[in-house]
Amino acid sequence: MRMGAGIFVSALFLWLLVSLLITGGSEANAGPQTWTSSRQCMSCHEEVFAEWQDSWHARSWTDPDVRAPSQSNNFQNKDCIDCHAPRPVFETGVGNRVLPRSSRRSEGVDCIACHLLPNGRMAGTIDNPRAACKPQATVQLQREDYCGVCHNQHKTVDQWRDTAWAERGEGCLHCHMPFRDGDPNRGRHHGMPGGHDLELVASAVTLTAQRDANGVGVLVSNVAAAHAYPTDERSRASDLWWRPLAESGEELPWRHLHRIRDPYRWEVDVPSTLLMAAEGRELRIDGPDAQGPLEVLLVYKLTPFYRDPASGEPFALGEVTDPLSDSQEVHRVRVDGAGEPK
Repeated sequence: MRMGAGIFVSALFLWLLVSLLITGGSEANAGPQTWTSSRQCMSCHEEVFAEWQDSWHARSWTDPDVRAPSQSNNFQNKDCIDCHAPRPVFETGVGNRVLPRSSRRSEGVDCIACHLLPNGRMAGTIDNPRAACKPQATVQLQREDYCGVCHNQHKTVDQWRDTAWAERGEGCLHCHMPFRDGDPNRGRHHGMPGGHDLELVASAVTLTAQRDANGVGVLVSNVAAAHAYPTDERSRASDLWWRPLAESGEELPWRHLHRIRDPYRWEVDVPSTLLMAAEGRELRIDGPDAQGPLEVLLVYKLTPFYRDPASGEPFALGEVTDPLSDSQEVHRVRVDGAGEPK
């Protein structure tokens, strides 16, 4: 009797073992998990989650600049919700505009928005049905049209298509999602630096100024952005300012020289002055005040208009006395006065 029971238990154990080997275990056979928050990803993807949490994708809903009246007006402009709190990209399909979600909006552009597939698995770089999120190798993650579902609203991907970067096959991930420490074996960094990263912005453009017989020639060039500078957000702008340098050391008022920006749709009388990839733009500073030493300043703005720090009311460019009050310095150059040693 005992021998028969032992044979039965051994046979049962062997059957269970073979079943597990064939099916990959109960986890592989389990139905798709319900994904309700990016925090579910944290326990397995701690490094990636920390990078994302510190990114502007994670802050796309809470960013005060986005909520400003000149932009989404606290998301009263409902068109902005689509890309700042999107449903999964793969729900509508790569190449199609995403839809807005009604829950978890504070998570912004989250793990679920970028990775959840219609079959309940997660788009990734490998197939592993035994893992908790059952990643499925999805080559579309690497394509520019995937990023373009949101970032081509203002033609950023279209701008890239006409560049040498596109000809070389260097797309969005090359600059905005590089390999960790340059090592492909460590995967891509999910901090995704962009327009909020001043170091990256500054690396995209150069500023030079040189005196000639009539005054000063200024050249601003888009040397490293694989799209227009600035791009994507019509609310972003970059301005060139200059001022004479007084011998006394007194700080004289800045004077506006040029604005680089793509206007809003309703600004029908404002031309686009975007600096396209590989474009250099020459400007002039002439007149009596340009004969002495001067400096030229390039600033970058995440909001389109200069505002009075006290009242918050917008300034006209001619009224701005301190362009750095709500802008970031990108480059600054000094030019010696006429006749001064170089």
